[in-house]
Amino acid sequence: MKARVKWAEARTFVGEATTGHKIAFGTAHGEGAKPGPSPMELVLIGTGGCSAYDVVSILEKGRQRIEDCVVELDADRAETDPKVFTRIHMHFIVKGRGLEPAKVERAINLSVEKYCSASAIMARSATLTHDFEVIDTTE
Repeated sequence: MKARVKWAEARTFVGEATTGHKIAFGTAHGEGAKPGPSPMELVLIGTGGCSAYDVVSILEKGRQRIEDCVVELDADRAETDPKVFTRIHMHFIVKGRGLEPAKVERAINLSVEKYCSASAIMARSATLTHDFEVIDTTE
């Protein structure tokens, strides 16, 4: 895997993946607007995205009728440099028809504890916790 980051201006950077997808990120500088997420916000978003991807995949393979998966993340960072994440809580909201809560819980546990490489990296500096809720859309 490769990526490229280029300084655009002030405190704005553009990241580009080998797929060609680009994202502007950075921090506000002076009176300027914030150009997008900060690098650490992207790390947190990536952690949630990695795990959500796993959960959806595991539930689909288990023939669960999943319709939506949202991960709400709440995190704390150290007060001194390098200001790593010290706590990350992931709250999963999984919607679908007749979802089995035990299978949802298993999928989340497998992701956070085994498959999600972002979670594995974050667990080296942060305490990771998670919970979930299942919303049945069967009418």
